[in-house]
Amino acid sequence: MTADILTIDTPSGTVRATAQPQGKDAVVYALTGALRGWVHVTGTHHPRHWDQFTALRVSLGSVNAMEAIAPAESLPRRRGSATGYTGGLIWLTDVDDPYQQTKMTSVESTAGNAPSPTTGETLALVMRACAEDVAHRNDLHRLLDASRERETPGLLRFLDWSMRKGEAEAASFERKAQAHRRDARTAVSSWWTAARLLTARPDPVLALVLMDYRGSLARRADYLPAYAEYAERAAREERDRAARIGTEISSLRAQQRPHGRTRRPASRQHPAVDPPLTAHIGNTPA
Repeated sequence: MTADILTIDTPSGTVRATAQPQGKDAVVYALTGALRGWVHVTGTHHPRHWDQFTALRVSLGSVNAMEAIAPAESLPRRRGSATGYTGGLIWLTDVDDPYQQTKMTSVESTAGNAPSPTTGETLALVMRACAEDVAHRNDLHRLLDASRERETPGLLRFLDWSMRKGEAEAASFERKAQAHRRDARTAVSSWWTAARLLTARPDPVLALVLMDYRGSLARRADYLPAYAEYAERAAREERDRAARIGTEISSLRAQQRPHGRTRRPASRQHPAVDPPLTAHIGNTPA
């Protein structure tokens, strides 16, 4: 049996990445050449749609960075260097997605330093190459289904908490809006009462009450309606967000049933959202 080997031309030199399936939900790549170490690729949910498992998470090192810390010896490092690097990216496998194909996460050394431009570009090219290779595997749909099974229980707990928090925030904003509206009506009513009294009997104190200054009735009558509108808008946004989360929760629960399976994305490259790699990538036999 031969292993799949990617040959990647980078600014640091040629990197060879040997694919090794790890269980049913991940592929790890052993790096040789200009880089030594490992790259881990697994399925995950779309970064904007929690219920859609159409993305790949690439992590520098031998494990999924969202679940564990990679052993230091597995972190990629340039040939002749002892400095390992952490980081990763999200690769969207759905060619119809209107957003960018990749989303980089922070890449830094184990000491917390940013890599040099050359090293940073090298690591990015290698991660993109590994992600693209997995995205074109015939068993991609099984890998994404496995990630759905792995992540759904935790996502449901998080989304349920997030929805309840959003509903509570919306209720709080609604109470604030009501209080601002009530206080604004009181300020307007009090101002007109003082104005009528001043008309009937001029008084310096009443004139002071009617003036516009910080904390005055006039100032409160002016800004409280705007505060109420802001609170009402925030409440609507929180309600809408909670409703969207509720829809995603229902979708995730439906996918837990036997018939719920991840759609297999098209494997053909889409020029609008999947720009070609700047480095040459090819498959060579072991």
